[in-house]
Amino acid sequence: MSVHILGIRHHGPGSARAVADALERLDPEVVLIEGPPELDSVAPLAAAAGMRPPVAGLVYATDRPATAAFYPMAVFSPEWVALRWALEHGRQVRFLDLPANAALVLEDAEDPSAEPPIDPIATLAEAAGYDDPERWWEDAVELRYHGLEVFDALLDAMRALREGHVPDLRTQRREAAMRKVLRAVIRGGAGTIAVVCGAWHAPVLVPSEFPAQAADNGLLKGLRTTKVAATWVPWTSSRLARASGYGAGISSPGWYHHLFTTARDEAVGRWLVRVAHLLRREQHDVSPAAVIEGVRLADALAVLRNRPHPGLPEVLEACQAVLCGGSDVPMRLVARKLLVGDILGRVPAETPMVPLAKDLEATRKRLRLKQSAAEQQLDLDLRTPTHLERSKLLHRLLLLGVRWGEPAETARTRGTFRESWVLEWRPELAVALIEASGLGTTIESAATAVVAQRAAGADIAKLSALVEDTLTADLPEALAGVLAALDERAARQHDTTRLMAAVEPMARVRRYGNVRRADTELVQRVLTGVVTRIAVGLPAACAGLDEDAGREVRQLVDGVQRGIGLLDQQELREVWYGALRTVADRLGVPGLIAGRAVRLLLDAGLLDVADAGGRLSRQLSVAADATQAAGWLEGFLSGEAALLVHEPELLEIVDRWATGVGEEVFDHLLPLLRRTFAEFSAPERREIGLRVRRIDRGEGASGARAADEDLNHERAALVVPRILELLG
Repeated sequence: MSVHILGIRHHGPGSARAVADALERLDPEVVLIEGPPELDSVAPLAAAAGMRPPVAGLVYATDRPATAAFYPMAVFSPEWVALRWALEHGRQVRFLDLPANAALVLEDAEDPSAEPPIDPIATLAEAAGYDDPERWWEDAVELRYHGLEVFDALLDAMRALREGHVPDLRTQRREAAMRKVLRAVIRGGAGTIAVVCGAWHAPVLVPSEFPAQAADNGLLKGLRTTKVAATWVPWTSSRLARASGYGAGISSPGWYHHLFTTARDEAVGRWLVRVAHLLRREQHDVSPAAVIEGVRLADALAVLRNRPHPGLPEVLEACQAVLCGGSDVPMRLVARKLLVGDILGRVPAETPMVPLAKDLEATRKRLRLKQSAAEQQLDLDLRTPTHLERSKLLHRLLLLGVRWGEPAETARTRGTFRESWVLEWRPELAVALIEASGLGTTIESAATAVVAQRAAGADIAKLSALVEDTLTADLPEALAGVLAALDERAARQHDTTRLMAAVEPMARVRRYGNVRRADTELVQRVLTGVVTRIAVGLPAACAGLDEDAGREVRQLVDGVQRGIGLLDQQELREVWYGALRTVADRLGVPGLIAGRAVRLLLDAGLLDVADAGGRLSRQLSVAADATQAAGWLEGFLSGEAALLVHEPELLEIVDRWATGVGEEVFDHLLPLLRRTFAEFSAPERREIGLRVRRIDRGEGASGARAADEDLNHERAALVVPRILELLG
C-alpha cells in the first residue's frame, strides 16, 4: 500500500498538468479529491457526454436551499483532471473533506489557541525574493511542467510552513474529516492511493504523520448536521475569478484555460493571434506583422526579467504596446473577452434537478432561448405567439426571484406591443430555482403560488403593482384573486397617498392589458373609484407637510399624472385636474406641490401663460417666503426647460426674483436652485443663460424674442424639404 499526496493550487493549470502526469505514472487504484463526500453520488456524471466545464458541484440544505456551497471546476482545474482521469480509467474516485451536511450549518466558534491564517504562497514567494505571490507561483509551477518532484517539493515546503502553526478549529475539523476518509480507504485494502488536495493540507494527510484516530473523532463528535442534496450546475468563467467553495479564485481564467489547452512553446503566439482576431472584429487594425512583433517583445521582456517563459504580465505589456498602440481602451476589451471570458458550462440531461428546473429547461428549449453567461439583448414583439410566450416565461421567473432577464427600456420598446430584455444566466440562479421549487413543480404553478402569498398581506399600492406583474406573467388563476383583493382593499383604504401610489400601475394594466388578452374591466372600476377618492382627499393630504413629506407627495402627484395620461378618459381627467386646481389655489400647501399643480394645469391647457405668470410673480414677490418660493419654482419648472426657453416673460420673472433676494437668503437658496436647473440638459441650460444675458443687457422679454425673430425665414425655408425627407 502506498499513498501519494498531490498538493495542488486550485484552478492552477500547471498543477493540473502535473496531476495528469503523476496519475499516468502512479496509475492509482483509488483517487481521493478534496471536496465534500456528498459529491460522490454525482461524480460519475463528470464523464457524461453532455458535461462541459466550467461546472460546479452544488451542495445545498434541502430545507433551506439558500444555505448552499459551490465547488467550481474548470477544464484546467487539477480536481477536474483527477476526476476525469479516474472515471476514464475505471478507478474508484471519492471526495474527502468535512461533510457538507455539517459544514453548511457549522458555526465557527472563537478558538483562542488558533493563530492568524498563513498565506503559504505569499510566504514562499517572499522567501524566494518575490514581492508578487502570483508571479512566483507562475514562475515556479505554472510555467514549469514538473512530474512527481514538484509535489515532493511542495510537501516539504508546506511542512516547514506549518511547523508550530495551530490552524483554526474549522480547518482542524476539515483535516480530521479528510483523514477519516483516507483511513477508511486504506482499511479497504487499496494498493496505490492518490490524494489530490490543496497544498496547504498535504502534510497532515501523510499516513505516517497522522494523529491518533481518537483525536480526530473528538474533533468531529457532536457536530450539528442537516439534510443535504448534491448536483452539478453550469458555471461561468467570470465566476471562476471570484472566491467560492474552495475559497479560491483566479483573476485570469481565460489565460489559464489557454495555458492548459495550448502547447507551451505556442502559448504566447496563439494568445496574441486570438487578441488580434478580437480586435479586428471590433474594427481595430492589427496586422500579422504586429502579432509577430508582439511575440518577440514578450520573449525579450521574459529574458530581461530572468523568467523561464513569458508570463501574463509580459504578454499583456506586449499586447498593449504593439497590438493596441499603447491604449488602455482596447486592453479593457481584451481583459473582458479573453482574460476573463464569458464561457458558460453545460451539464448533461441526466443531472439531478428539481422539477421546477426541469420545467424551465424544457420550456427554454421549446421557446428557443439560449442560456449564456454574456449579456444578450432580447427584443420581443408581443403580437408574435412565440415572443409572447417568452415574455410570459421571463415575467414568471421575475416573480420567482429568478432574474435571468431584466426588463430594459429602449427606443424600440416604447409601444404597446414591444418589450426588451437583457438576459444573463448566473450560476446562483440555480439556487434560486431550488428555493422556489417548494412552491410548485412548474414555473406557472410556482409563480401562481407566489402571487397568492404576496397578495395575502399587501396594501393597495403593492396590490396594484402585483396586478400588473400577474397580468404580464399571464397567470389567470392568480389574477382573479389579486383583483378581488385589490377591490376589497381599495374600499377600505382611507390614506390618500396610498391610493395615489396605486394609480399608475392600474393605469398601465388598463392600457396594456388588451395586448395579453386579459379582461381588465374590474381594474377600470377600481381605478375610477380610486381617482375619485384621491380628488376628494388630495387638498387635505397636501396641507401642513414638511419638506420631506412634501417631496414624497409631489412624486405621487407625478405618478398619478402619468397614470391619467396613459388613459384617454375625459371623465378621469376632469376629476383629477379639478383636484389639482384646488391644490394650486389653496393656502398652506407646500410650494413644491402647489408649483407642480400649476405646471400640470398649464401643460394641460387649463391655465394660460398669463395666468401662470401671474401666479409665479406672486409666489416670487418680495413679501413671499424665499424657501417656499424656491420650492414653488422647483415644482413649477421640474422636468424640462422648454417653458423658460419659449416663454421669456416667465424667465424674466425668475431672473428678477433671483437677483432681488438678499445675499444670506441667496446662499440658502442656491442648492435648491441648482437642484432645479440640474434636471435640464446642457443645451437647455446654455440657452437659458443666453436669454438671461439678453435680459441683463436691458433687452427684456421682447428683446429675447426679437433675437429669435432676426432669422431669415426665406433661407430657413429652403432646408425644410430636406429635413422632412430625412424624418421620413
